[in-house]
Amino acid sequence: MRKRYSLRRYLVGAVVARAGDEMAGPALMLAGFAVAGSSVEASSLLAGITLSAAVGGPLLGALLDRAARPGRLLAGALVLYATGLGAILAGLGRLPFAVTVLIAAVTGLAGPALSGGWTAQLPGVVPGDRLPRANALDAMTFSAAALTGPALAGGMAEVAGAPWAVVASVMLVALALPAAWTLPARSPVRPTRAREEGAAPPVRPVCPGGTGPPGHPARERQPGRSARTRGGRGDRGTRTASMAGDLLAGVRIIVARPALARATLASTVSCVAQGMLTACVPLLGERVLGGAGRGAALLSCAAVSALLATAVLARFPRALAPGTVIWAGALVQAAALASAATGSPLVLVVAFLATGCAEGPQLAALFTVRHREAPERLRGQVFTTGASVKITGFAVGAATAGPLATRSLSAALLLAAAVAAAAVPAYFAIRADRRPHLRTEPHPTGSPGCRPTDCSDRY
Repeated sequence: MRKRYSLRRYLVGAVVARAGDEMAGPALMLAGFAVAGSSVEASSLLAGITLSAAVGGPLLGALLDRAARPGRLLAGALVLYATGLGAILAGLGRLPFAVTVLIAAVTGLAGPALSGGWTAQLPGVVPGDRLPRANALDAMTFSAAALTGPALAGGMAEVAGAPWAVVASVMLVALALPAAWTLPARSPVRPTRAREEGAAPPVRPVCPGGTGPPGHPARERQPGRSARTRGGRGDRGTRTASMAGDLLAGVRIIVARPALARATLASTVSCVAQGMLTACVPLLGERVLGGAGRGAALLSCAAVSALLATAVLARFPRALAPGTVIWAGALVQAAALASAATGSPLVLVVAFLATGCAEGPQLAALFTVRHREAPERLRGQVFTTGASVKITGFAVGAATAGPLATRSLSAALLLAAAVAAAAVPAYFAIRADRRPHLRTEPHPTGSPGCRPTDCSDRY
C-alpha cells in the first residue's frame, strides 16, 4: 500500500524551496554588486527576476490546474528556477549585462511556483477539517524562509564570496524537488461537492448528465457528438481556446467573488507598503543603528515575530475571521511604519516586531480565503495569479521608495504608512456578498442546458 503524502513532507519541501528563493534575491544583488560594482545594476537583476512573476503566475496557474500530476509540473518549474539562477551567475561578467537581466526575467517566470503554486496543492495533502491549521503552518514557512534566507546569503557571502551564496540558493531549491515531484495527483472532478473548509455551504447540482435546473430542462445531447469531435481538428481548436480562456479565469474569479477580491486588494496594497519598507532598510540600519548591514537584523526581527504570531494563529485558527485579520493587520502595519519614522532605535525595533506580528497572520488569513473561495479546477490559477500581483506590488513599492528614501527617509516611511493604511478602505470599498454562496462545480464540458444565472460558477 502506498504511503500517504504527509503534511510534514509538504512543509519541509515548502520551507526549503522558499528559503532558497528568499536567499536568491540578496545573493544576486551581492553577486551583481561584486562583479559590476554598481548598486543600480545589482538592483536591476532583482527587478528582472521579480517583475516577470506578473506574467508567469497566470500561465503557471493555468497549467497546474490542467495537470493530472501538478507536482511534476511544479518540480519542472523549480528546475527552471534553479537553472536560471545558475545561468545568471555564469553570465555575470561574461555576457552583456542586458542579456543577464533577460535571463533573470525568464527565470522569474517560475517564481510563483515557490509561493502560490505550492500552496495551491495543500487541499490535496490534508482533509478539509484540518485545512485552517495547515494554512497557518504553511504561512509560517514564508516567515521561516524570510528569516533564514537573507541571513544565509549574507553569511555565505562573507565566508566564501557572493557567487557561492547564489550557488547555495540553487542547492536549496534543488533539495525541494523530491517533495514537489511526489505531491498527490489531482482528485477526479465530481459534478457537485461541498466546500472543503468549515461548515459546508448549500450545494445544488449543476447540469448533472445534461439535465438543467428545475424549471429549465436542458436540451438533449446529440448521440455520438463527443465521439465525432474527439481527436479532430475542432478538438484541438477547442483546447486552444479553452487554454486561452483559462488564462483569464483566475482573474475573473478573484474579481467576481467579493471575499476573494477584498482579500487580494487589501493584501496587495499592504505588500506595496512592505516593499517600500524593505527599500528603506539599508538606510535605517546606517542612520539609526550605526551600520547599513544592521538593517538585515531588522528584517530578522520582523520574520521572528511573524513566525511566532502565525504559530499562535495555527493554535487557534478560528479565533478571528480571516477578513478581520487582513484589514486589522494592515492597520497595525500602518501604525508601525509611522512610528519607525521617529528615528529612535528602540522604537524602530518595536516597529519591525509589530510589522511581523501583522504580516504573518495576514498571509495565513489570505490563504484561508483563497482556499475557501477558489473552485478546485481553478485553485492553482487563483493562487499563482494572486502571488504574481503581490510580488509585483512589492517590487513597485520598493522601486517607489528607493529614490525617495535617499532624499528623505522619514518621508518614505510616512508614505509607506499611508499606503498600508489605505489597505483598510480598499478592503471595505468592495461590498461584501451577503447572499449564501451556492458552491458548484460546473459540468466539465459546459452543459448546454445551463443558463448563466443557473450556473453561478461558470466564470
